[in-house]
Amino acid sequence: MATWEESATVAYKRWREPDDGRGADFAGHLDEDFAADNEICTVTAATRPQGTITLDEALDAIGFGSFQWKMFFLTGLSWIADAMEMMILSVLGPQLHCEWRLEGYQVAAITSVVFCGMGISSPLWGKLTDKFGRKMGLTLAMSWSFLYSLLTAIAPRYGWLLFLRFLVGVGIGGAPQSVTLYSEFLPSKVRGMSIMLFGVFWAIGALLQVLLALWIMPVLGWRWLLGLSASPMALFLCLSYWLPESPRFDMLMGRREKALKTLANMAKDNGKEMPEGHIVSFKLNQRGQILALFKPQYLRTTLLLWYIWFTIAFSYYGIILLTTEMFQSGDSCGATQGSKNDPSCMMECKYLTADDYKDLIWTTLGEFPGLIIVLVVVDCLGRKKSLTLCFFMFSLFTLSMLGCIGRTGLTIFIFIARAFITGGYQVAYVYTPEVFPTEARAIGLGTCSMLGRLGALITPFVAQVLLRSSVTLTVLVYCGFSLVAGVASLLLPIETLGRTLQETVPNPELAEARRRSKSETEPSGMKDSQQ
Repeated sequence: MATWEESATVAYKRWREPDDGRGADFAGHLDEDFAADNEICTVTAATRPQGTITLDEALDAIGFGSFQWKMFFLTGLSWIADAMEMMILSVLGPQLHCEWRLEGYQVAAITSVVFCGMGISSPLWGKLTDKFGRKMGLTLAMSWSFLYSLLTAIAPRYGWLLFLRFLVGVGIGGAPQSVTLYSEFLPSKVRGMSIMLFGVFWAIGALLQVLLALWIMPVLGWRWLLGLSASPMALFLCLSYWLPESPRFDMLMGRREKALKTLANMAKDNGKEMPEGHIVSFKLNQRGQILALFKPQYLRTTLLLWYIWFTIAFSYYGIILLTTEMFQSGDSCGATQGSKNDPSCMMECKYLTADDYKDLIWTTLGEFPGLIIVLVVVDCLGRKKSLTLCFFMFSLFTLSMLGCIGRTGLTIFIFIARAFITGGYQVAYVYTPEVFPTEARAIGLGTCSMLGRLGALITPFVAQVLLRSSVTLTVLVYCGFSLVAGVASLLLPIETLGRTLQETVPNPELAEARRRSKSETEPSGMKDSQQ
């Protein structure tokens, strides 16, 4: 342990030619290769003295074991809570439409205000998480959501309901940081599969919400449903005391001893020995800066990911809302020929029946095969091609809903479409933390989540309002956005399959140290090639 507690002197160098960044000794790819003195460089095997190890190498040596399983289930509770708060929207809208005699745009607003709150807060939670820690950000977000979820259950009128659901959305905007926290404890070899498995909690949460609604709504009503849906958040908060901080974040903060203690606990729980060698670490004061996402090496990735996240949330929540809307009206033929198009019937309501809930359960079960599909392909095809596959298949089966296929056929096509868009959502959650460096990882995920929430905010007005005018146009909107997102996935400049999580530092602060150590740390051939 003594060797771990000593500080390591780390030398950093920048590459001179773009081709150098693609060599085996460098972690940069494509647009990350163009690093200048005022930008960032990546800590790699080629830029550190002998006898040192990176944090990724330490995590690989400790491996995946009981410690990660504990983290898996603990952080998964927040994911279950997020899924339940989202899935309740498909149940709450039809109920309040009947009970409070709401118009179509008012029903859509109940969903949209939640996503509005999430969109506003997601980058703020990301910045807070990068500044003060993954554990603190996630715990505060869940505490906020729990409080306002309970208050929503006693909302006296429509205006109060909108306001309180907006505040619930503000808290839920921090839930994706559970992925940031969990990913930073994972060995690189199993990170992709582990985060994909994390999606099981979302599927469980969505299924639990439908089952809870089937049990509670006919007997106790929507207020009890809202209150009981906050139970996973309460359980998470009770167990959050045992939630550790990310060792990556502690290293970045300069809290070396705390990070090493966490690593030692991980090794003990997994039955492994602490690896030998000095761990490469540094302290970085500038964290959670949104401008870091617009540096030349990340600009293209950031913009493409923003559109991908917008579309994937737009499509995912759209298919959820379309499920209840189309089940109440039949297939597209029934929807276009029935009461939805008759202005005199716009205020008529239909409570969800037992058959509606059963079909909701079946379509929600589509989340599980979606996860299995991407588990199989994500490490074979890579992250980019897996995203493209999910978007294209979602478009295909959504377009098939335009046929006169009956209720059974509609259920099957929604099941398959939801399976693929669920898989795509999980691939996005794998790719995004992998592509951004530690000091901007949470803000990167937060801004992507913000764009996703913007898409989710808009989708109720398509799935619940536009659908009443034209089923064909509604379906074509979802297909069009998804096809473009599939192309955007292929255009992403970096494939993160097999890539370690990036650790970066500012070049100007270490330029002098790099020059002094250059002659000691580089082979003579490399020095000659850079002169």
